[in-house]
Amino acid sequence: MTDINNIKTIYFLGIGGIGMSALARYFNTMGVSVYGYDKTSTPLTEQLIKEGIKIHFEDDIKQIPKQTDLVVYTPAIPSDHKELNYFKENEYPLKKRSEVLGLLTQNYFTIAVAGTHGKTSITSMIAHILNHSEIKITAFIGGISKNYNSNLILNKETEIIVVEADEYDRSFLTLHPDIAVITAIDADHLDIYKTKKSLEESFYQFAGQVKKDGKLMVKGSIPLPVRFYNKKLNYSLEKGSEYYSENIRIKNHKYYFDLVSPSIILKDITLDIPGRHNIENAVAAFAVATLLNIDEQKIKSALESYKGVERRFDYKIKEKNIVFIDDYAHHPEELKAIISAVKELYAGKKVTGIFQPHLFSRTRDFADEFARSLELLDEIILLDIYPARELPLEGITSKMLIDKIAKKEKKLCSKDNLMEALNQRNLEVLLTIGAGDIDQLLEPIKNSLIAKYVI
Repeated sequence: MTDINNIKTIYFLGIGGIGMSALARYFNTMGVSVYGYDKTSTPLTEQLIKEGIKIHFEDDIKQIPKQTDLVVYTPAIPSDHKELNYFKENEYPLKKRSEVLGLLTQNYFTIAVAGTHGKTSITSMIAHILNHSEIKITAFIGGISKNYNSNLILNKETEIIVVEADEYDRSFLTLHPDIAVITAIDADHLDIYKTKKSLEESFYQFAGQVKKDGKLMVKGSIPLPVRFYNKKLNYSLEKGSEYYSENIRIKNHKYYFDLVSPSIILKDITLDIPGRHNIENAVAAFAVATLLNIDEQKIKSALESYKGVERRFDYKIKEKNIVFIDDYAHHPEELKAIISAVKELYAGKKVTGIFQPHLFSRTRDFADEFARSLELLDEIILLDIYPARELPLEGITSKMLIDKIAKKEKKLCSKDNLMEALNQRNLEVLLTIGAGDIDQLLEPIKNSLIAKYVI
């Protein structure tokens, strides 16, 4: 068995993924020689190359380093991939990303954040509070933290590891945390789980892996079996849990609120990232910080200096006559949260949304729910489905989805024709939404809007 602490060369198949790249950065910083493959070059892979990681973009066994102590792969790598099969045939030590994360965390006090929505924001909030409070942490985040311009925070004298616990492919079941947060158990990843009940059972298994004297912080609306009650604490947006927010108000397009725990109240907090869902995320992070006995003023100053995560309620333009916001939302509940937040903040303004559905299976499984969420927009532009790891499914298209949307102001559009479609509209608030490659359109959209509305 490979000793994770004594490897000299590591190879990542799918190194450009957000979780894989955080692990690659970790080993690179620890002095390990890091190599990797990914299908396409992205700004993230280019940044990894600048940091000294060797990456190629062809499925070519000739580019594999001769000596490799461990190969880490993602489930997104197809089964006919030449490099993957070469490693299997030659009996290289192979581990999934989640297995490596489990090995890295097993000897540390670990905080793991799981849930079908909100986990990236809460993970990054907890990590920022701890780091801001001078606690020595390592954090693996499922997005690029704007405070650190990275998905990794690393201290070589780490006392606590904070990790985003991904439910996809049951990855989080490699973790045995001291504190776990569960944010939501909505139906998702039905290509893996098949039924919502199967997904729920996986989350219950994760909850059961919290250490004997550990704590389980759960969003108040989530029902958990009675066996977890001795270690369970609840948080929620409003009163009804041990941890909650109150006195929420909006001023100058910002939310202000108080945070309440059984022992303390923090008054007049504001976040740089808006939305009631982000206030609820702040409640969860605040709750974990109080369990660690962090000074309340440090918690407050950390939350107020928290800048958010790229592609989570991410302002691209914030001018009087044009606002452009980008968000990673790719589930109907996430769409509902981000659109509702934008509508509340910019009441009276027309909100135009560009949505790129992610996965044929997800679009099929939640078509009606997506339609209801998208109807909250004043104007909808729908792009083609981003396939990611999937092949097309018969009858599952963006045309099928748009036909379900009971709204007059709706349009199907290809990525190639998007800029022309935007130029034909008078925009007030523009929202881009999706987890595919819609992020590649952000700079062209931003530049076009600045030229039309700002300059």
